[in-house]
Amino acid sequence: MPDRCDETLSIPLHWFAPRVPDCRNQGIWLRLLLAANALLLVVALIGNSALTRLPGEIAALAARVEPALLLVLVLLFWLGPWLRRQRPALAFLLVVLLAAVTMAGVDLLLARLTGAPPNWRSTAGAAAAAALLLAWLDLRARAQAPAQAEARLAALTARMRPHFFFNSLNAVLGVLRDDPRRAETALEELGELFRALMRDQRELVPLSDEIALARKYLDIEKLRLGERLQVRWEVTDCPTDLLALPLLLQPLLENAVYHGIEPGAGDGEIRVRIAATRTGVRIEIDNPAPAAGGTRPGNRMALDNLRERLMLFYDLEARLDCGERAGRYHVCIDLPRREAVR
Repeated sequence: MPDRCDETLSIPLHWFAPRVPDCRNQGIWLRLLLAANALLLVVALIGNSALTRLPGEIAALAARVEPALLLVLVLLFWLGPWLRRQRPALAFLLVVLLAAVTMAGVDLLLARLTGAPPNWRSTAGAAAAAALLLAWLDLRARAQAPAQAEARLAALTARMRPHFFFNSLNAVLGVLRDDPRRAETALEELGELFRALMRDQRELVPLSDEIALARKYLDIEKLRLGERLQVRWEVTDCPTDLLALPLLLQPLLENAVYHGIEPGAGDGEIRVRIAATRTGVRIEIDNPAPAAGGTRPGNRMALDNLRERLMLFYDLEARLDCGERAGRYHVCIDLPRREAVR
């Protein structure tokens, strides 16, 4: 009988740590400020002995906490890209340590200015609050993961109306005999377009790639619609190295063709303006507005889908406005500057 083995089978355990969010996102800043001040109010209520003294206690606590909170947010904004390149556990510990050290520094400064002894409990409280807020933001991000997957699926199913594919093939057949070289180019563009559309859309892509994809789409539509479709591009001030949402332009341009050009009897012009702003880029697309009663089904599908995806990718930093004015339908998108994390 073999000797009994005294070794126990062990499974290595990896300590779970909340991931540090994008601390340059305005939505993250807003949530951190609101949540931290809510915690401050809870602490004041717990330590309050008389309601008449509550406003003064809140003011005294805020005078101690708010400078440290704002300083931590500024430091996280500066260190954010570096922190997100670290392992989650290390980044989590660094943020908690940063909150504690900052709070301790503010306490020492206030003690020196006022002559009161430093309250070291606030240092431990700052560390605990930082850990709690990071855990909350991480849980919120994980709860959104199914929504992001659903949004990607919605983008996949709504990428291109089926009639576009069949109409494009018919247009290619129409010029195949008279201009075989143009027909071959159109088929190559169609293949490249569908190859790009079927890629996984989880990451931001260079804006230059989105513009190239949009131009291919409009070239194919031009083959079908001829001189009825006119396109004016104003992209000389466009920051092509900026990262943008995948499938940003093509669905909007397809919307413009489907609702603004096809229903009309005459020619129509689509205008595309892309220019840098102080914080990112502005994209404007406008097309002839459909006549009264001429709106086609699904008029809001692409816009609603895009609005949801902008919220998931950029939180509160992106904005989409749309509406009709002066006989044209106008869509305006403001995107923040995004750079690849190395």
